[in-house]
Amino acid sequence: MNWKHEWKKLATIIAVFLACFYLPVGTRRFDQAIMESLHLVKWYAQEHVLLCLIPAFFIAGAIGVFVSQASVMKYLGPKANKVLAYGVASVSGSILAVCSCTILPLFAGIYRMGAGLGPAAAFLYSGPAINILAIILTARILGLELGVARAVGAIAFSIIIGLLMHFIYRKEELDKANGQMAMPEPQVSRPLWKNALFFAVMVGVLVFANWGSPNDFHIQTRDGRTLRASIVQAPEHADPNAGAYTLKLLEGESTGHQIELPAEDVLAKQPVPGLWTTLWSNKWLITSVLAAALAVILVLWFGIRWWKVAVAAVPVVILAIFLPTEGMMVMIPFTAAVVGLSWMTSTTEGESEQWF
Repeated sequence: MNWKHEWKKLATIIAVFLACFYLPVGTRRFDQAIMESLHLVKWYAQEHVLLCLIPAFFIAGAIGVFVSQASVMKYLGPKANKVLAYGVASVSGSILAVCSCTILPLFAGIYRMGAGLGPAAAFLYSGPAINILAIILTARILGLELGVARAVGAIAFSIIIGLLMHFIYRKEELDKANGQMAMPEPQVSRPLWKNALFFAVMVGVLVFANWGSPNDFHIQTRDGRTLRASIVQAPEHADPNAGAYTLKLLEGESTGHQIELPAEDVLAKQPVPGLWTTLWSNKWLITSVLAAALAVILVLWFGIRWWKVAVAAVPVVILAIFLPTEGMMVMIPFTAAVVGLSWMTSTTEGESEQWF
């Protein structure tokens, strides 16, 4: 027996056995940690997978098919102008409104298409931090200075991190740059403005489908008061009448102060009217209009048959009309739309099939 190699396997088996043997099952902290992790997984599956990740994968796939590698390398590749490449990469996330998980497929898409590691890393770092929704929310809740500081800091650090990644992997980047010299000129199948509009519509679906509820409420209490406040922390999980709200007051002499209010003392909370609330109230109408625009674009510019679009759209429209647009029920027509788009693209030869 060769103990030089076998002892590692034996040590692994013993370590796993001891970890299982001494699992602190039944202790309050361990059990609560397990339940919280399962709550987090459930929340992520409900809030992010269908509405965030799936549209992001479609966008990333479109980047790989409809954007030429030569074009990506021209503006974001190792040989591209550094000011242009890092400038574009560090601020482009501001229009995407994506989270740290949704940005990963987009990062993979541009990197595989030939973007330099430095600009791609800058895009990966800054994208979730400087999306316009996050900046506005930070400025509204924590103040204008912190909102500006977040944007400036994210851009600056993303450029620094991108430059460091480029320096660390400079040999690989040099090989990629040499490969860029042999790249042919891109063959354009449609004008740039058509591709730009196509991507803008898909990003619009991603943004408005995930448009967050306003965090500026008029809260009516049991003792007759009406407070204007943002919710810092809400009661946990299933029972909304248990626990307490942590509120940050937005009006009056105590503006900026935080208070705790028992959940049972909150009679009603209504979003304060404004642009954010209006967009949130009409988010699914806006998303539907953008989805219809996407369907027209697919028929006119990408060769998908109109009858396929009609077949895919009918169940989505029926479900959207008869099901409520609040809570988890909204996932059903959205899922039907994703399935319909997948069917249309996978059964159409050419670019659309490659996109899927």
